[in-house]
Amino acid sequence: MSARSSLLTTAALLNRRTVLAGTCAAGCAALAGCATYSAGPKPEAAPPAGGTAAPQPGGAPAPLVKTAEVPVGGGVILAAQQVVVTQPTAGLFRAFSTTCTHQGCEVTSVADGSIVCPCHGSAFSVTDGAPTEGPAKKPLPEKAVTVSGDAVTLA
Repeated sequence: MSARSSLLTTAALLNRRTVLAGTCAAGCAALAGCATYSAGPKPEAAPPAGGTAAPQPGGAPAPLVKTAEVPVGGGVILAAQQVVVTQPTAGLFRAFSTTCTHQGCEVTSVADGSIVCPCHGSAFSVTDGAPTEGPAKKPLPEKAVTVSGDAVTLA
């Protein structure tokens, strides 16, 4: 290869590298500009059926759910509060975290006496939150609740 040919090849490579580096830098800058974009404050989410658990006048928390809304042998998932309220037997109310102990997915349903996580098929007992189907090995963390009249409230 001649010196002139070698010089042209080196110049072409440098030029190509410069163009690629510049293109990459411009693309990254554009993405960085998008990353700092802010749409302003997020709108308030509508409260789910069954209450908001927001403090009431006087400091008492609002009811999570009405007792009549929680089926015997089943439960109700309150995603905004990250709690599932169950009624294993008539008049007995329990509450658990909605976060699956396997990999942190949120449980999405209560059926046939089980709280079900859709991610990997784990299921938990409505009675005590214990896993009834794997891969989860730990129970759902329990949350203390009180029942006053026809309302279930976090304790």
